[in-house]
Amino acid sequence: MLQRSIVPKSLAWMGVLALPLGGFLARAADVPDNEQVTKLLSETKTMAFQLKEDAGVMESFTRMNVSFETQAATINEFKAHVNTLKKQEAKLQEVKGAAAPWQKAAIEQITPFLDELDGYTFAIIDHLNGTPKHNFAEYKDYLEANADYATDLAAMIADYVNYGKTKERLERLGAKLEVPSTR
Repeated sequence: MLQRSIVPKSLAWMGVLALPLGGFLARAADVPDNEQVTKLLSETKTMAFQLKEDAGVMESFTRMNVSFETQAATINEFKAHVNTLKKQEAKLQEVKGAAAPWQKAAIEQITPFLDELDGYTFAIIDHLNGTPKHNFAEYKDYLEANADYATDLAAMIADYVNYGKTKERLERLGAKLEVPSTR
């Protein structure tokens, strides 16, 4: 008695499913980098590094005797920089549809960082405004969290921008050497 093997059918079905998926992946790889998105990401990187510096200054308040006025002015400046970065993120969202896959990934990862920074910034402002529910330990935690999120955001954006620059250099070198495309 012969038993029919299901392996060949499974492989056949996998092949049928892989064809459309492979076509999709090939099209995604064929999407060129969008120059406008690259420019916006580079600007965003600069803004994120400024935010990182601001957050570092604010975090240092926990180790120094700094006046309330100085703290308030610094957090207001930080909040303004977060708002500027949120406007930049909105510009990135507007052009996301024309972005290359790696650019889309960068844009998608910015929003959660900004949401966290916004939340901790409001908590710091509440503390400075004398909201009774916050104590110094919480205030210190908020400042440290803002510094961590700002540092991570700046590093993440820098990594994506560096990736884009490296990818572009490799593509130029590949064209110069006439290396066959892997697409």
